[in-house]
Amino acid sequence: MRRLILFRHAKAEPAEQGIEDLARSLVERGRKDAGKIGAYMKTHGLAPDRAIISPAARTQETWKYTAAALKPAPAAMTADKLYEATPHAIFAVIKDAPPNAHTLMVVAHNPGLHEVALMLIASGEVDARERLREKLPTAGLIIIDFAFDDWDKLHPQSGRLERFVSPKSLDAATN
Repeated sequence: MRRLILFRHAKAEPAEQGIEDLARSLVERGRKDAGKIGAYMKTHGLAPDRAIISPAARTQETWKYTAAALKPAPAAMTADKLYEATPHAIFAVIKDAPPNAHTLMVVAHNPGLHEVALMLIASGEVDARERLREKLPTAGLIIIDFAFDDWDKLHPQSGRLERFVSPKSLDAATN
């Protein structure tokens, strides 16, 4: 079995003239949300074997605050192909993942991340799939399980949505 964790970067500074998009960093809420998702992952035994992260400042920071909760921090690498990536580019990065990464995490951006999730999911809890179909919010975490044991066998509609959470849904569950 393989598990894929797709994680949209947390809330970042708005795009403004004079700030290079690649350099946009997280706002305070984004740092808190990334840490909250990291703590959730730790509590639920969801640490990846490997993380592949877009080179953008906001994804790198998201990983930093998330990984701080995962002791020891999983191996991570930056993939330039994930910045402004199409769903097919993200799909290719996943398919080329190291064979020893049974649980792989990709930290990247919308709309590509949302679209690749919808492309890969064939089954799973109906309400979670409907919520995901509507929106992948900042710091949204998608966990997809696959019945095969080789990333090279990845194909559309081959996964089962195991869970979909966001900082907002975690807050709602505790209130």
